[in-house]
Amino acid sequence: MSDQTDHDLFQPCPLGDLTLPNRIVMAPLTRSRAGEGDVPTPLMATYYAQRATAGLIISEASQVSPQGKGYIQTPGIYSDAQVAAWRQVTEAVHGHHGRIFIQLWHVGRISHPDLQEGGALPVAPSAIKANGQVFTGKGMVDMVTPRALELDEIPGIVADYRRAAENARAAGFDGVEIHAANGYLLDQFLRDGSNRRDDAYGGSVENRARLLLEVVDTVLEVWDKGRVGVRIAPLSPVHDMEDSDPESLFSYVAEQLSERGIGYLHVVEGVTGGPRETGHPFKLSQLRELFQGTYIGNNGYTRDLALETRAANAADLIAFGKLFIANPDLVERLRRDVPLNTPDEATFYGGDAHGYSDYTFLDGTTGHCL
Repeated sequence: MSDQTDHDLFQPCPLGDLTLPNRIVMAPLTRSRAGEGDVPTPLMATYYAQRATAGLIISEASQVSPQGKGYIQTPGIYSDAQVAAWRQVTEAVHGHHGRIFIQLWHVGRISHPDLQEGGALPVAPSAIKANGQVFTGKGMVDMVTPRALELDEIPGIVADYRRAAENARAAGFDGVEIHAANGYLLDQFLRDGSNRRDDAYGGSVENRARLLLEVVDTVLEVWDKGRVGVRIAPLSPVHDMEDSDPESLFSYVAEQLSERGIGYLHVVEGVTGGPRETGHPFKLSQLRELFQGTYIGNNGYTRDLALETRAANAADLIAFGKLFIANPDLVERLRRDVPLNTPDEATFYGGDAHGYSDYTFLDGTTGHCL
């Protein structure tokens, strides 16, 4: 065991007007435990409260509208019932001195008519099908060719994000993260492999980034800029994503977000849930230089890599995903450099408390908060 308990990974740090107790972030993790009407459940409040010692919790992705849904049992943030249920989650986290942002989500083409109101086609920037499957009430089904959004529909998408941001305030969240990564709608607009539009939202880098920046701007009308973050995954091919020049695209995005003064840029470094190295010549460290706010590094971090990254000042905050699933007291385990629980992948999506809120703490107990 290494004696680095005084390392600044475990020390307080600022994020906008917040002071985080440490630099360890719980990454957004879809767990598919929402109830009827995509309403968060009391079990979710327990789960998040157990992990309140994270410097910051970023909630699981939550759809900004019924159209934004891509998997069963994922929570929304567009109905009164959802807002009321999320308030119970935020109160539970705050009751254990935690801080929690909600991740705002529209899946775009990563959906299926079975998940859409009236069996409608999913929407996307262009009618280009992604290879793969999504989880529906009938099990795993192939994705379909989406419908390209009409130009006059796009303001409605932006309005959905604004309403979700307002609802997040009403639900007691400490801030919001805009999900523009991993092949979902905003990422689909960004990358030229999925965006073949010839209007103001397609073609040039500036046009493809337009929707994301409009969403950011409308959210900034609701939230102080230090309480807003954006997540991107510049080199991840997940959900059939690609771009001919990610360096130019994401450098522009980082510069524009920096000019707006948002609280943080959350970067999936490499392949989402996969290798950190992609072989692409674009070095994501450039984004750290271009973005003047807080930079969150994400993907495959271990304790040693997190310590090395902070020692090199290559990221301000470090996000952990799967390790937080199995270790509600992950911060303390990393601080002490003690063994970690192993995540049970069979219980990642759907189900009950098993593999969700029943992992053991260091003292051998379950179902409580430190």
